[in-house]
Amino acid sequence: MDSISARRLADLAGDLRGDRPPRYAALAARVRLLVADGRVPLGARLPAERELATALGVSRATVTGAYARLREDGWASARQGAGTFAALPAGPHPGAWVPGPDDGAIDLAHAAPAAPPEVAAAFAAAAAELPRFLPGHGYHPAGLPDLRARIAERYTVRGLPTAPEEVLVTAGALHGVGLALAALLRPGRGLLVEQPTYPNALDAARALGARLLPTALDPEAPWEWLDTAEGALRTVRPPAAYLMPDFQNPTGVLLGAAGRERLAGAVARAGTTAVVDETLAELGLDALPPAPFAAFAPGTLSVGSLSKVFWGGLRIGWVRAGADVVQRLTALSARSTMSGPVVEQLAACMLLDGIEASLEGARERLRERRSALREALAERLPQWRVTEPAGGLVLWCRLPAPRSSAIVVEAERRGLRLAAGPLFGTGHALDDRLRLPYTQPVEVLRRAVAVLADADAAAAGGGQRDGVPGVDLVV
Repeated sequence: MDSISARRLADLAGDLRGDRPPRYAALAARVRLLVADGRVPLGARLPAERELATALGVSRATVTGAYARLREDGWASARQGAGTFAALPAGPHPGAWVPGPDDGAIDLAHAAPAAPPEVAAAFAAAAAELPRFLPGHGYHPAGLPDLRARIAERYTVRGLPTAPEEVLVTAGALHGVGLALAALLRPGRGLLVEQPTYPNALDAARALGARLLPTALDPEAPWEWLDTAEGALRTVRPPAAYLMPDFQNPTGVLLGAAGRERLAGAVARAGTTAVVDETLAELGLDALPPAPFAAFAPGTLSVGSLSKVFWGGLRIGWVRAGADVVQRLTALSARSTMSGPVVEQLAACMLLDGIEASLEGARERLRERRSALREALAERLPQWRVTEPAGGLVLWCRLPAPRSSAIVVEAERRGLRLAAGPLFGTGHALDDRLRLPYTQPVEVLRRAVAVLADADAAAAGGGQRDGVPGVDLVV
């Protein structure tokens, strides 16, 4: 059973003296944040009250009150004679990673752009189209045929000939990733992943009982990851690998054609099936990706989404695979979701019909915001090392010291939500990293960096830091 030591939890929680009283409520809020973003694993046994009180330098009554508040709110559970354990509430929660209500805080924890005007227009057009579908039963387990055809056409345009029968429409990319992993993994089987990577994909793999095999991906030396991945594939031969060759989240690394050929060969030799997350593939700002990875590795399960190109509230994603695999995934999906909503799929058809014009506008906005964020960071936090990706939605920053978790706590107190570096890894590494999306408007990003500079100073105790310029991210 996992447990977290008093010293470790105290380090993660940080100094409570600057928080509003009562102090037990402040401690409960800190622990809730740590559980929500994964730095305290679900089910982990929390330290004994006396030990944590000593490590924090507070009274035992403060810890007792904090644990009681956590249990009342569903963030902890108590087992007689065994201790207190980290938990999640039964319903939605305002964690640092799971989006919460709009309460006035600046949200840089999530790379989620606001909807462009064409989304509303697409839904209006979809509503006008809906009557022709109403005489039928409305169930399309693999997706609306019109939408499957458009997604297939998009793959063909991008260099991967695809038939509609090779597409399964899902409720977003995470749904597609979960289905793909569930079809490939059994408890205890290995899943090769990049480190860092998308946290919710890690959670989906953990829920299946997968054994995670992290391979370090450093945006300052991205070519080294190929050596590491090849070695792991050759040695372990895992049944599956979860990969993001297109502006990887969070590093922004783009795998070039030569790298894709090399990786495809390693995957084939290992007998490994690649689950490739292409959520950001259409968001090339300075460079466009080569053909999809499946063009190099035909057995690949490719996952895509409209959430990042258009809007997160449009829950339209897909899996592209062989027709026989799509049939199996459709049966698996139907166990929990009989069919996706017709109106949203009709709107997605409209959006895909005009995607080139939409992408032009989206890329222009993102370039402007990326530049603004880089400039603000260079001015206010010149000691941070910030690489500029050729696409995607985020900057992956290297901090002068491992204080990402402390910065998140300080920023939260100042009305800025961030996602700590360790959230993107498989353990407690990456506390010297911080992911910053450039999806907010320019003025919001500048305001956020001002808050971030204050939070960094508080976390660092005002220490001086040194910086190094960024590097190219294409391998």
